[in-house]
This record gives sequence, C-alpha cells and structure tokens, in this order.
Amino acid sequence: MIDINEIKNKILKKENFYFLVIIFFIFGIDRYSKNIIINNFSDTSFYLNEFLNFDLVWNTGIGFGLLSSNSTIFYNSISLFIGFVILCLLYLTITSNNFDRFIYSIITGGAVGNFYDRIIFKAVPDFIDLHYNSFHWFVFNVADIFITFGILILIINGLLKKD
Repeated sequence: MIDINEIKNKILKKENFYFLVIIFFIFGIDRYSKNIIINNFSDTSFYLNEFLNFDLVWNTGIGFGLLSSNSTIFYNSISLFIGFVILCLLYLTITSNNFDRFIYSIITGGAVGNFYDRIIFKAVPDFIDLHYNSFHWFVFNVADIFITFGILILIINGLLKKD
C-alpha cells in the first residue's frame, strides 16, 4: 500500500526539488509558446520557410492527434487516463535514480502542459507543422517535443543498460 506521508517526505527532499523545477520550467515554456500562437496566429497560418509553418490546430486526441473523437465520454476517459499516467510519472520522478528522474521530469513537464490544455480548453493547441513539399508530418507543440524527447531517451537508456 502507498504511504502518503512517505511520498510527501520524498517530494520535499532537496534533490527532488530540482526535478520539480524542471517540470514547471517545461510547463512554462509550453504555456508561453501556446499563448503566443493562440493570441497571434489563431486565424491564419504563418509560413516560416519551406519546411516549417505555424498553423493552429485544436487536438482532442492524444499525441499527434491520435485517437481524436467527438465523443465526450471518450474524451473524458482519455483525459482521466492521462491524469493517472501523470501521477505515475510523478511517482517515478521522485523515486528513481537521478538520471531517470531527469527523463521522467522531462516527460512529465510536457504531459502536464498538454493535460492543462485538455482541462482548460477541452483540446490541446498544436501548431508546429513540419513539411517537405506536400508531405506534412503531424502538427505538434512544444510539450510534444519534450514528451517525445524524454521517451526516446528512456528507450535508448533501457536498451543500453546491462542489467
């Protein structure tokens, strides 16, 4: 059984504080970028160069628009599941070794950024559109970059571990 006091004591440890700062820093960068796009580019696309556009798309699914649905029950179920995953990531962040804490804090920071949008806007604003000629990658946001980067590091780290 999980002891709440033990978890609280682990969170308040000095070494965990740094990783919580990383989570809030990533959340802040994500919020800042989304606010700029929502406030300045909500009506139009912004062509940056031949590979990159800023084009605001409201995503009701999970990462990269997967599992998008108009069903409120499905949306709320996915949101509840994401909230549970974030709690698990927070637990892993405070109980793992320092390198793994860093990885989990990167993923958690991005996940909290997107979860915030799901709660406040009922959708996640995606706006980074990478493309080459007529091939467009999924539209994504800054939080997705941190989540993807963290998961890639986690996978590579797991493949390189000898135990």
